[in-house]
Amino acid sequence: MKKKLLCVLIPLLATAAHPLYAANELVPGNPIMGSLPSATTQAAADQTILPNQSVVNLSPSSASKYPSKQNMFGSQLFKGAFSGTTGSTFNNSYKINPGDQINIRLWGAYQFSGTQTVDPQGNIFLPNIGPIRVMGINNGQLQSLVESHVRKVYVSNVGVYAALMEAQPVKVLVTGVVNQPGNYGGLANDTALAYLDRAGGVDPERGSYIDIKIMRNGQVMQNIDLYEFLISGRVLPFSFRDGDVIVVGPRTQTFSIAGEVFNAYDFEFNVNHLTVASALNVAKLKPGATNVSIMRRQGNEFRSEYYKLSDAQNIQVQDGDILNVTADRYAGNIQVRIDGATNGEHAIVLPYGAKLSEVLPHIKPNALANMNAMQLYRPSVAVRQKEMLNITLDKLEDATFNVRSSTQEEANLRSKDAEMIKQFIAKARQAQPLGQVVLDPANYQDVILEQGDVLKIPEVTSVVMVHGEVMFPNGVAYQPNLTANSYIDQVGGFSQKSNKSKVIVMRQNGQAELLSKRAKVLQGDEILVLPKVSSKSVEIARGITQVLYQIAIMTKVALDI
Repeated sequence: MKKKLLCVLIPLLATAAHPLYAANELVPGNPIMGSLPSATTQAAADQTILPNQSVVNLSPSSASKYPSKQNMFGSQLFKGAFSGTTGSTFNNSYKINPGDQINIRLWGAYQFSGTQTVDPQGNIFLPNIGPIRVMGINNGQLQSLVESHVRKVYVSNVGVYAALMEAQPVKVLVTGVVNQPGNYGGLANDTALAYLDRAGGVDPERGSYIDIKIMRNGQVMQNIDLYEFLISGRVLPFSFRDGDVIVVGPRTQTFSIAGEVFNAYDFEFNVNHLTVASALNVAKLKPGATNVSIMRRQGNEFRSEYYKLSDAQNIQVQDGDILNVTADRYAGNIQVRIDGATNGEHAIVLPYGAKLSEVLPHIKPNALANMNAMQLYRPSVAVRQKEMLNITLDKLEDATFNVRSSTQEEANLRSKDAEMIKQFIAKARQAQPLGQVVLDPANYQDVILEQGDVLKIPEVTSVVMVHGEVMFPNGVAYQPNLTANSYIDQVGGFSQKSNKSKVIVMRQNGQAELLSKRAKVLQGDEILVLPKVSSKSVEIARGITQVLYQIAIMTKVALDI
């Protein structure tokens, strides 16, 4: 097995800041879930935490493992979705408890109708029949049990109907590493998830999602692994009684995984031999993943190991390991799309690093194609434009809400302005940049293409579009000697909200320039008139103007204020 070893000296102080806690999806039988310890923690049951008491650390030896970051798989469980629900119906596996009410109907040769409450000894009493012990039997067996006792007295001609009416309200103590330990009310057939949710859920920084116990009289009645619910939806039924205790243990061993996986979380495990294969199984690899690095602490150092996925399957994952899945692959080919005024191919596959000059032989322009105004749209540029726009909007937001007022009247006015600017910012964030790259007709052939690029061949047009803050946005027939202001006059002139000094002329190839005396309008150009910005703050006015410019260039739209 080939691997690369990298030793990285990292101060131990840094380890405290990096979270390695676990919780992730699992399937039944997956070794990551393992089996919970068989030994009963009697001390944990004895240290029941009541309301207004501090949380008791049930495992002091594990306290040093508690990390600080909440990135546990499972931490999303307890948001209140379970706490408001109660078990209003009974399933067949529900076990009958003292206090449950049972509806009994007998008809025929002997008639009886009534509601019987299960007494503390676990019995119900029927006239002429006697006591029937029902405590502990499953709901699905109730009808046959009652009927069998009736048949001992009335062999025939007596019909029997028996059904649970409502569950007994109970109080369950929830303790251990939860957010709000206490005594919580519910019904006997409520799930453990409901009681945990009422207690604020497992403490995501310290608690365990795979080591939860239901205790009764100091005995473990059921072990709960919430990963089984998260992964496979499996919840074991349980009938609670008054005084039952749910104990959430401290976090066990953990590992963290990131990179080319769908479940980039911190995971918890409690088995001695967890393999990388099992860890990757719960993290769910993305297509194209090829390698995994494992960083683990050894003494005062972190040691990094790098494997191909095929070589790492049986590597043991240790407590605190950091796994990072990568896709070490290189593009062999790219696909470029050609749209617009062309009669040739619309999708071309080229070698990685190909230039625009290699696409030109594949383009078959039609009679109206304007090859000198070729347009290039690039997804990566659109992403970057969006990032820059958001940065500008963030600065504008800060400038808006950090302005001080000297009087209450001024503060009220600024509050109204701030609300309007807030709405403008929200609208601006919805803008979707086109990602157009400005091409210089003199040397565009040397432009290196990327995967996903779109080349658009515009048609020669005799129309100039005029829009933005004008009276009647429209297209105007091109006339060689007309200025931009003349085109604006032909669509009704400037609107009252226009800024006559902020007029942009957009060329077909993506080039933009502010209107000036030397600016010449060409066929196919677009004239955008920006709105007037009025604000008492020069900084805010400058910020809004900058946003308007950016959106106009990125989207070819003049945003309204």
